[in-house]
Amino acid sequence: MRKNFGAEPWVYPQPVFILAAYGEDGSPNAMNAAWGGISDANELSLCVSAGHRTVKNLLARGAFTVSMADAAHAAACDYLGIVSGNKVPDKLARAGLHVSRSSFVDAPLIDELPMAVECRLRSYEPANGRLVGEIVNVCADESILDESGKIDPVKLDPITFDPVHNVYRRLGETVGSAFCDGKKICGE
Repeated sequence: MRKNFGAEPWVYPQPVFILAAYGEDGSPNAMNAAWGGISDANELSLCVSAGHRTVKNLLARGAFTVSMADAAHAAACDYLGIVSGNKVPDKLARAGLHVSRSSFVDAPLIDELPMAVECRLRSYEPANGRLVGEIVNVCADESILDESGKIDPVKLDPITFDPVHNVYRRLGETVGSAFCDGKKICGE
């Protein structure tokens, strides 16, 4: 038997994205955003309200980065979600995070978070908060690459948001091969 919970924003996994942009004065800001994902081959979409300092910044600059929050920096990433850049303009520094300028877009990369998607602003709808970015580049620190030079999710150690229990969780173990295991059912 199933239990019904009504309309809730619950899906698993929910990535913990750290959205970062420069302000008009060049100062970096970042926020924690869990409602988002890939929406096309070269497009990332998030749901973020217009009142956030980071959203105002990325609208002014036309660019932003999206870093994957990791287990090693869970507290700092959570801090970026509970403290407003409108009230604490140096919240990145207070979280112990540092930035470098992206070579591809006019936005900061958070040095401590080893993977980021660099985006140009494609669109923003203030009425529903839908932010769409064109993916220009994905970058990863060499420390999270495997022997073949690809991103190793075990080394990245990304966290996901569990909206039912309000906790962050690590991703789990490999359970199968995509675009392969289902072929057994097809008879291949």
